[in-house]
Amino acid sequence: MVKPKELNKVFLQLAKRAELNDPMKLVETFVDTGNLFTLLSSLSNQIVYGRRGTGKTHALVYLAQNARREGDVAVYIDMRNVGSSGGVYANAELPLPERGTRLLADALGTVHEQLVSGIVPRDDLDLSRLGPVLDRLAGECSRVVVTGAVAREQTLAGTKEQKEESDLQFGLGPKGAAVNLGRKQAATTAVSEGLKVTESGSLRHRIQFGAVGKVLTDLVAELDGRRIWIVLDEWSSVPLDLQPFLADLIRRSILPIRGITVKIGAIEQRSRFKLPTEEGDYIGLELGADVSADINLDDFMMFGNDAKRASGFFAELLFRHARSLLTGTILGEFETAAQLQQSAFTQRNAFDEFVRAAEGVPRDAIQIIAIAALRAEENPISVQHIRGAAQTWFQQDKEKAVSASPANHRLLNWIIDEVIAHRRARAFLLRSDIVHPLIDELFDARVLHVLKRTVSAKDQPGVRFTVYALDFGCYVDLITTAKAPQGLFHVEDEIIGDVPPDDLRSIRRAVLDLTKFEESLGSP
Repeated sequence: MVKPKELNKVFLQLAKRAELNDPMKLVETFVDTGNLFTLLSSLSNQIVYGRRGTGKTHALVYLAQNARREGDVAVYIDMRNVGSSGGVYANAELPLPERGTRLLADALGTVHEQLVSGIVPRDDLDLSRLGPVLDRLAGECSRVVVTGAVAREQTLAGTKEQKEESDLQFGLGPKGAAVNLGRKQAATTAVSEGLKVTESGSLRHRIQFGAVGKVLTDLVAELDGRRIWIVLDEWSSVPLDLQPFLADLIRRSILPIRGITVKIGAIEQRSRFKLPTEEGDYIGLELGADVSADINLDDFMMFGNDAKRASGFFAELLFRHARSLLTGTILGEFETAAQLQQSAFTQRNAFDEFVRAAEGVPRDAIQIIAIAALRAEENPISVQHIRGAAQTWFQQDKEKAVSASPANHRLLNWIIDEVIAHRRARAFLLRSDIVHPLIDELFDARVLHVLKRTVSAKDQPGVRFTVYALDFGCYVDLITTAKAPQGLFHVEDEIIGDVPPDDLRSIRRAVLDLTKFEESLGSP
């Protein structure tokens, strides 16, 4: 029988971030939900949206590893690591074209490096054919020009030398006296001509989209039917004003090539793929036309009122992560997620509280279970351990991030007071056509979660609402008090415990009116 202490040690070792884990470990611990991987593994060029912690990196690394297993060539790039210094891209003192071109050159250089490391070790690929093409790609990545003045200087120099010598000799031999007259003549002529070119100006990278596309087309042709998968993760780490230029390189040089699939992992609120031009055209990628944006991991983790599906996902998540660290006899005792769950938690309610506290975010789930294991020490994890861990994690990570912005912090406090204190609820509705930057920032910080989109009401035809829930950490300290939320919503005289279905008779009481918040900003 495995002691709870041993399991708690395992939970403390769980990797908190996917990029810190070994790729093979990520394959072992990947948990599919819905039809996520079916959509992700399509040949379509896609943008994968999702907040931090929803599993973008995990899913994209798994996709790249799966492509390699299938015999294709996969390039996975963390955009935070592109270039020698991200400060160059963010330096507003440099001209935008220069910053953008440097970014393109560095990004292409990273693609080239990843292609080389993925192709060279393989025995099933002909390096004698692929090598020269890869060299051409390297040349396109490092193409530079000098912009500025060019001066030419031509020199002509010549020398001519002539030398003449005479020699008169007398001698006495067997035949009598002899006279010998000698003469030597030497001439040397040398002419030299030189051309000196002086270039002065700035050395600048130059990326020719057409040339890059031609090289990549030739590379695909030499792969004998194998596909190239280019996976760009952490797109939102690229400065916002440069993102359209990198997107334009992808649109013009990569997307037209059959045999290459591009997947981009990004945070929706921190991404800009398109920049309109004065001529009515655009720089970058047009969503829907050039590339699809049909995967949002926040939607896949939107379990709503499907408690069974949420529990199944997080049970499997915990099980696979724990088994990747278990060894020996301990490993043999856990063949199913249910067995691990029974040994690690005091009762089913404790695991349900863990699922509730995670709010559909895998990274939060792993952080919370690690803190709970630390609190439990030698005992199974209880409901109180989970609640204490959720509150600690909220204060350490989310609240600290929100407090950095006074406006965000004030809005969060206002929502907590309006929804929890006044309505005794933990969720609210917001019209889908309302775009408020502070709401987006709270959602990005994972203190607000979307439970359902496009909810409607009979008395408001044509109006759609989005269901937002406050993070578990916002009210965990109120659960055992009289101020604890009684359900998701307070609609008319009812407390609704589940996500409301479409066509509710009236949801006016559940709608959050942000104009009241704007008015409160002017209050003393």
